[in-house]
Amino acid sequence: MPRRDFRLVLRVAPFVVVTVVAKLTVDYLGWDVIELNTLYSGLVTATVFLIGFLLAGTLTDFKESEKLPSEIASRIETIADECEILFADKSAEAARDCVIHLDDITQAISQWLHGRGNSQSVLDAIRRLNLDFLAFEPLTQPNFIVRLKQEQSALRLAVLRINTIRETSFVGAAYLIAELTAVLLVGSLLFAKIAQGGAELLLLGMVAFVFAYMIALIKDLDNPFDYEGESKLSSAEVSLAVIHDLEASIAARRGELGLKSS
Repeated sequence: MPRRDFRLVLRVAPFVVVTVVAKLTVDYLGWDVIELNTLYSGLVTATVFLIGFLLAGTLTDFKESEKLPSEIASRIETIADECEILFADKSAEAARDCVIHLDDITQAISQWLHGRGNSQSVLDAIRRLNLDFLAFEPLTQPNFIVRLKQEQSALRLAVLRINTIRETSFVGAAYLIAELTAVLLVGSLLFAKIAQGGAELLLLGMVAFVFAYMIALIKDLDNPFDYEGESKLSSAEVSLAVIHDLEASIAARRGELGLKSS
């Protein structure tokens, strides 16, 4: 089992333990007087349907989120390629300065994603590329600048999309009703006669675990760019390996152009 999934299990384990202990207490006191009927089946079906609805909605954003770090890396690498071409052709200092700014952008994005900056600092760094493109105008053809501006625009759009995903929660009211329904269902099962002996505890523990785990997982999927430190219990974060590779790549490009790493 992956480490993050195990951490999510640990996060929901207290709820399952409390549920099992509560069931033991209810059985000991003789309070399990409710007979199971078709109403419970309907409640379980409704809760599963609601959780499935939430999961489908968050998975849509998560699938898009998986592509964004790669898109950011691709845009920055493309601009860096153009700078290298211009430097090789014209030995232009402006191209070297642009690579420095790309390194600044990469560092700003990495820090922002790890919770050590804000989106505005990243957007400001991207906007400073305008000065580099302006310096390129006397050195190259207009369509060269147009391509760079397109990459800059796409890079800015990817950053804004990540920021929107991080700041927007998927249907908060739906989360509330899913949690409330799950708690009420598990709570009512505490006072119901489910089975005999250990089978009763096993079944109730499984129901409590599945509901708690799925709701916690959906909340994690809702923010796939949550990198607030290694101690945070999270099971669904988009990999930033491509961003880390980008940092190494831009640093290598600086070295090739004779620039010291920042």
